[in-house]
Amino acid sequence: MEKSRKTFTDIIDKAIAVANTMDRDELLFSYKGILYPVTFCSPEVFRAMESLEARSDDIILAGYPKSGTNWLGQILYDLVAIFEKKTQNKESSMNDEEFPYLEIGDTGKYERMNKLPSRRVMFTHLLPENLPRSIFKNNAKILLLIRNPKDVATSFYYFSNGISTLPSYEAWDDFFVAFMTKKMPWGCYLEYLSEWNKYADDKNVMTITYEELKENPVLGVKNIADFFGISLTEKELQGVVERSTFQSMKKNSQKTHGAFGKVLFRKGGVSDWKNLFSEEQNEKMDKAFEERVGGTKLGTKLKYEVYCKA
Repeated sequence: MEKSRKTFTDIIDKAIAVANTMDRDELLFSYKGILYPVTFCSPEVFRAMESLEARSDDIILAGYPKSGTNWLGQILYDLVAIFEKKTQNKESSMNDEEFPYLEIGDTGKYERMNKLPSRRVMFTHLLPENLPRSIFKNNAKILLLIRNPKDVATSFYYFSNGISTLPSYEAWDDFFVAFMTKKMPWGCYLEYLSEWNKYADDKNVMTITYEELKENPVLGVKNIADFFGISLTEKELQGVVERSTFQSMKKNSQKTHGAFGKVLFRKGGVSDWKNLFSEEQNEKMDKAFEERVGGTKLGTKLKYEVYCKA
């Protein structure tokens, strides 16, 4: 685990250093109509990614940026470490050499990943149609993490202004326009929800919301463990929950996420959007949400009326 964290922090620190030398309009590139940060992704890597050979026991975490993927990632790594300790009596060696996000790395990454032992843990911010086909063909299990769109936008705004790898914004109003008009890295969040909704009923896909995990982390972790076939004692369950609290992860962020940690763990709460959204912006988001995902399985699961109405 220590080695994988070093790989993680090295890649992030290098990307930040490169981005510090670039102009704002150079930070993103477009691939198949979606923007991505040039210091993390490349067209060559996206093309090479199709060579990944997914397995039925792979653990895939899918979530749009600022939905809580680092939080859930901590939980998943912890669960697999417990699983391997109990079933194989060894310390976890998960993806030791590879950056956990599928779309971030070099073109040789997937050939190396194909040689890694099970169980592999992978994260992604990608739309389902941009993932390697083998993930769906071979029935890899996917944990889909979603979060109310107003808090996603709020968190993404502060994150963009806090890290050099993404374009910054002088004002929240400018960011809101970009967020609502598909000018964000990894694309439009409402499109993300709409596209992933097509897979919401698949037996190999489990959806969990940021908010429900906040409200009841013990039940959330238990359900995640059950989905991936990992049995936990009550003590192990409590340990996973305690190690994944916002306070615990923020305290260890420099060690686990390098320079990224300073901006990655800001508040970790719910309803911070109320400090930024104007009445007009609320109306625009409400209308767009209803048009794109209102009444869908994911739209209903997000409890928009509870978390996104002033």
